Amino acid sequence: MSSDATPEPFAEPVAFGQRMQILRTRRGMSRSVLAGLLGKSPSWVKQVEGGRLHMPKLPMVLRIAEALRVRNLSDLTGDQSMAVDLFTGPGHARLPKVRQAIDSFPLTTQREAPPSAHLRERLSRAWSARHSAPHHRDVIGALLPDLIRDAQCMALQANSASERRVAQGLMAEVYSLSQFFIAYQPDSSLLWRVVERSMISAQESEDPHAIGVAAWLAAQAHRDSGHAHFDTADAVNLETIRYLETFLPDAGNDVLAIAGALQFEAGYTAARRGDTGTAWRYWDTARAMADRLPAGYFHPVTSFSQAVMGAHAVTIAVELHAGAESVRQAAAADAATIPSRPRRARHRIEEARGYQLDGQTEAALAALDKAYEAAPETIRYNGYARRIVLEETDSKSPAQRRRASELAVKIGVLAA
Repeated sequence: MSSDATPEPFAEPVAFGQRMQILRTRRGMSRSVLAGLLGKSPSWVKQVEGGRLHMPKLPMVLRIAEALRVRNLSDLTGDQSMAVDLFTGPGHARLPKVRQAIDSFPLTTQREAPPSAHLRERLSRAWSARHSAPHHRDVIGALLPDLIRDAQCMALQANSASERRVAQGLMAEVYSLSQFFIAYQPDSSLLWRVVERSMISAQESEDPHAIGVAAWLAAQAHRDSGHAHFDTADAVNLETIRYLETFLPDAGNDVLAIAGALQFEAGYTAARRGDTGTAWRYWDTARAMADRLPAGYFHPVTSFSQAVMGAHAVTIAVELHAGAESVRQAAAADAATIPSRPRRARHRIEEARGYQLDGQTEAALAALDKAYEAAPETIRYNGYARRIVLEETDSKSPAQRRRASELAVKIGVLAA
């Protein structure tokens, strides 16, 4: 998830190199780190920022935008004709009603709260619908306003400490579902309100599983805010792993799964840092936890399972910018075993990143086509996919340009 606090358009004309330096500095990223992400030398970065080298061609501009998590391409280029959102997707039609429900924070209510078992069943169905629907934001966006209001009522009308803990646990889960809807939409402040409320409700619930899920999503939100926030992501993640350790000997599948998901997330952040050994060590630990789960088990929130570990391996390799290893891991992973459509689409996008790193651009576009087939909304809101598609619209191959352009239109990057 991304908060993407990139600057507003600059008031005065600023050269590309200066914009790049400002954005890099705001992300807390050194020249050496940015150079490593781009496959260039620190000297090259310094020359671009100093204006001694002209603005690179589009493929490199897109790679810089990806590394710096630039919200809109025009923020980097200064060219308003390149006003393309990358890591912030389009605002969904249901976002205003979801926002209204979240922003309404009642202190009293005449609305009668549903029984906890009823709300829990509705939440279970909402998670199932999210995993099975190609347009999953449309589905959960329709359900969220009433779920939010009913969870708030339940917390207000609880008559005992135990009822309040149950209500807060359900509230935390509703906010977790909300984060999946809000992520990558153009309202980062709303995302952070939900992240914080989810963590507070989970802590009030004293439920290890609810706390684990809230922390898993909070760590992602911090990590996606940029390189300067990786330490915070790790702090949230690793503290929660330590908290859950005491529960693991007798834990049920859901607690085991969220602990495994947190282990993988720690590896994901390490891979973003370029720490190969740490990244794969956490992946190995996560795989060992997945092996403790039943073969057909699938965590309803995180998708953590035995089936998803191959996809997780692709993600680690891609984030380490290891093209050949990404392709090897993609060949070993079986996307068909991932029952969640959005998670399967995300895996296809990671495959595409791996193929592009390895120079197999045609295979990258084929993987993105499969991502679109699995869940159009996932690819539409994914900045990496948008970057690959835009880059390939500038391909030297007419066939690849045509294929990329068709996909760009389908995911809303270019007008039809």
